[in-house]
Parts: sequence; structure tokens; C-alpha cells
Amino acid sequence: MAHLGKWKITSPVATLLAFLLTLAAGGIVTRPTQSPEGGRNNGRARPDPAELAALGITVNSIESARSDKFTGGRIERAAFRAGDPRIAITVDIPAFRLTLWQDRKEVATYQIGVGMKDFPLPVGERVVNVISFNPSWIPPDSDWVYGRSNVRPHEVIKASDPRNPLGKIKIPLGDSFLIHEAAKRSDIGGLVSHGCVRMLRRDLFDLAEKIIAARGLPVSAKELKLARTTSRRKDVPLDAPLPVDLNYDTQVIEGGVLRLYPDVYDNDTNTVENLRLELRSSGVDDARLDDRTLKEMLKRVSRRYAFVVSVADLKAGRALTAGRNVPLTGNAQKKPEPQTARTKHL
Repeated sequence: MAHLGKWKITSPVATLLAFLLTLAAGGIVTRPTQSPEGGRNNGRARPDPAELAALGITVNSIESARSDKFTGGRIERAAFRAGDPRIAITVDIPAFRLTLWQDRKEVATYQIGVGMKDFPLPVGERVVNVISFNPSWIPPDSDWVYGRSNVRPHEVIKASDPRNPLGKIKIPLGDSFLIHEAAKRSDIGGLVSHGCVRMLRRDLFDLAEKIIAARGLPVSAKELKLARTTSRRKDVPLDAPLPVDLNYDTQVIEGGVLRLYPDVYDNDTNTVENLRLELRSSGVDDARLDDRTLKEMLKRVSRRYAFVVSVADLKAGRALTAGRNVPLTGNAQKKPEPQTARTKHL
């Protein structure tokens, strides 16, 4: 069953059905949030329903925005347009994917790293109120900080300091949760942070510059160049909160294809019962699929690989012969890279 974290929904019937199915499956179990990587709250952390409604977004916290239940089986993609402020972000945690949407169309997708099991990303709706270039880092009052000899809680560590793990950009999500720069390429597709989203530098600049251009924020090309080439701090407040949805959907039908993602936080989402519920709620008759087949499909999901099979092959009884594993990120078959100076301090 797909669990929690939906960006927009178009059918009240689908909303009610998904909600009832979620209750029947027991919902999702998450660990208590612990000590993210640090950062101050910049404005409120939760979306205002009226602001979301103006963007055509209804918050229901049910499923991935990519589900065929909400897209009609096709995700519209389009070129990014400067000056169109109708943007939103979704984070698909098990898929290690962040998507920027504009006017309900996908305009950019990035691979990410996410929080460790003991410091998971929060599931649900958030907002962005500011983008910070060359941010300082204030280590939180947390056990993992006290266990280190080179930093102290509440110490202000500037962007130029190699102990600063945030990199060139941080995008606060409220309650000290952040989107920020990855320490190294092998962070992507990994459980690597203390409750934050990590992105490659080029992707993070691309995302930040698209947000600025969409909203028409007063940031010049010269200021963006200085942000890239110096350690000069610059905070860019958003004119209105930018909605962000973080979901934990490990079983979803996208574009007529069933995609099974790893249960990276061990929330017991990838069960035969949940898979049957997902199929039924998507209009797929699961009567011809025995438990052995469904269990084998789930076994083929691994930490770095999803299992995918078309609905047509499912219905034709070819789930195991036609299904295949696909890497979640480009790092799936790569060896870990050596640590950099900044990496050693994370």
C-alpha cells in the first residue's frame, strides 16, 4: 500500500478510498524525529491551506503525487518557465528523488541522499520560506554533536570553515530540517544525513535558481555568481511560502508500471497485504496473483534497486519473468568515493 505524503489529488472518491485503505493497512510507523543537522526555523514550517489552494494543491498526506490515481496514468513534463510562480516540490524518500513541479507539470527531477534510519526525514507537508547561500552551521544540542571533538553545540561555524557540512546552499524546511549540499557524490542514493535532504552542488544551484526565477525574486546574475565563487552569505526570502511534500510511498503504480521501492526506514510497508491493497486501489485485479509471486516480487527489491513490472504483464501472469530491477540512482553500481576534508566532519 502506498503510504502518506501526497502533493495534489483530484478525486474526493480517490481521497476517501486511499484514506480507508491506509487505515486498513495500519498506516505508517515512523521513528521519533531526532536532532537534524541544524539550522534555524525561517518562518512557519507548515503550508497554509489557502495558499496551497491558490496553486491548485489539496493536502491529504496519502500517496505519491506520481501515482496513476492522481495523474490519470501520465505525468506531464514541460520546460521550466521563468516568471511562473506556480511551483511546488515533492520528495519521494524511498526513490531518492526530488521533483520540482510548475503548474502541475514536472520541470526538473534530481537524485538525492536522505536521512539515516536513526535520523529519518519527516513525512508530510512542509514549506520553504528562504534560500540561504553560503550558510553558517550551528550544531544542534544533540548526542551526535557531543560525541565529536571538533565542534560544540550552538557554535557558529561559517561557510568558509571546513567543519561546515552544509555546503554552498541550505533550504530550510522548518524545525531544523534542511535541503543542503551533499558532501560527496556517493551521498546520493544513501542514508547519509541527520534528517536532511542532500543534493549535488550543481543540482542544488539549479533548483535554487529555478525557484528564484519562477518567483521573480530580486537576485542579480552578479549576486548568483558571487554566491558560487565566494563564501559571502546571502539570504533570499521567498515572496510566499513554497510547498514541499515529503512522502514515503514504497509501492506505487506510475504510468501503468508498478514500482516497488525499498523500505529504507524499515517501516514494514513492503508486505504482501499492502501490495494487494495498492493493486486493488489502482483498479488491478489481484485474484490471479498468489502470495508466492507477490513475495518473490518484494524480495527482488534491494537497498539500491527498485523492482518494476508493467500492469499489463501483471495481468498476463508475467510478473516474475517480465519484471526487472532498476537502479535507484546512478551510484547503484559505483564504489564509495574517498572522503573529502568536509566529509570527515559529518
